[in-house]
Amino acid sequence: MSSRFEWSAIVLRIIAGITFVIHGIAKFQMGLDNVAGFFGTMGLPAFIAYFVAFVEVIGGITLILGLGTRIFAGVLALVMIGAIIKAKLAAGFMGSNGGAGYELELALLAITASLTISGSNKLSLDNALFGKKNLA
Repeated sequence: MSSRFEWSAIVLRIIAGITFVIHGIAKFQMGLDNVAGFFGTMGLPAFIAYFVAFVEVIGGITLILGLGTRIFAGVLALVMIGAIIKAKLAAGFMGSNGGAGYELELALLAITASLTISGSNKLSLDNALFGKKNLA
């Protein structure tokens, strides 16, 4: 892979990681029971709220560190697909009536899909621990 490609993947990996960590922490600060209640209003089981909060925090940290990038980016991409379909699609791309649209989730989906496909080795724990192979 070219050096320019690797540097751009680092930017995507770190910005997405920071975004997911912050959103995950926000769910904990709101109270996971409150988040579970909100998920319930969308017809989702409560345990999904706990799963999403943990995946956003842990997955975000692993993206920042470059540990298991492809795996965690893939899981986070699935979370974004679920968020778009269950929570945001009805509001439209830009949102309506003061509610947010799905533009952020779509951008994060694009980033995580890219990282799932390509991975990111430069400045990553995967590279430091396992060498040049892109294991995850």
